[in-house]
Amino acid sequence: MRWFKLTLLLLLAGPALAAEGYIVGIGAEADSDDAMAASLSGELGVTKNTWLSAAVAKSSADLARGLTIDTVYADIGIDHWFDPIGFRLSAAYWGDSDILDSNDARGSLYWRNDKVTIAADYEFRDFSFNIFRDDLRPGQDFEFHANGAGLSARFALSDSVDLSLSGIDYDYSVNLRIDANSRIIEFLSVSRLSLINSLIDYRARASLGIKSGNQRWNLDLATWKGEVAGSRTNSTTLRFLTPLSNRSDIEFGLGFDDSDDYGTATIISVFVYFYG
Repeated sequence: MRWFKLTLLLLLAGPALAAEGYIVGIGAEADSDDAMAASLSGELGVTKNTWLSAAVAKSSADLARGLTIDTVYADIGIDHWFDPIGFRLSAAYWGDSDILDSNDARGSLYWRNDKVTIAADYEFRDFSFNIFRDDLRPGQDFEFHANGAGLSARFALSDSVDLSLSGIDYDYSVNLRIDANSRIIEFLSVSRLSLINSLIDYRARASLGIKSGNQRWNLDLATWKGEVAGSRTNSTTLRFLTPLSNRSDIEFGLGFDDSDDYGTATIISVFVYFYG
C-alpha cells in the first residue's frame, strides 16, 4: 500500500505547497449492478509550466458465488510544458493483491498551442495474477506485462466548443485469450466501475465539450475490447458541470454501458472540484 499512502500524502499536502494554484476533486460513482467507486484527485502548480498530479480511488463490486472484489488505484505524475512541446510522466499502482494487480508507468510527449493539442502516449504495465484453482488451495502467481501505444488530441473548435479524441492499443507478453466459461471471467467482467476490469486489447474515445457561461456539458463516447475473452463494451456518458461557489464546481454524470461481459448497466456519478 506504499503507493496509496504516498499519493494520499501528496493530495493532502498539495494546497499548502501551491505556487501557481491547485485543483482538488472528490467524487463517487455507482452503477445499476451495485458496484461503487470513490476517488480523490488533485493537481498542484509548482511553476506556471510545471504541474504535479495525484489520484487515489477505491471500488467495490459483487461477483458470482457471493464474492466481493475491492480494488484500489493510486498514481502520481508530473507535467511540464516547454512551449510548444511538453511531456507528462506518471507511475501508478492498480488492482487487488489477492487476485490481480499492476505497477504502471506512463509517458506522453505532446505539442500544443491555443487551439490544438496532439500527444503520443506510451504505457508499460507489469501484472501479477493470482489464479485461483479452487477455494481450498492457494493460488499460483502468474506474472506478465503489456506495452500500450496510442495517440490523443484536443481541438478548440470555438470559444465554447471543443473536441477530444484518443486511442490506445496494448501488446501483451503472453496470450491471455481463454475460454469464455473459465472461472477467471468471474473476476474480470463485473462492471465499468471495477478497477480490476482493465485487461483490455484496445480503447478508443471521443468527447465533445460545450461551454455555456460558467456551465459545461460533456458527451463522451467510448469503446473497448477485453483481452481475456475478446468481448466488447460500448459506453455513452453525459456530464454537466456547474459552479457551487466562485472557487468550486459540482459535476453530475449519467452513463450507459452495453457490454458483452456484463450486459447493460447505468452509471451515475457526482464530483466536486475545489480551486485555489
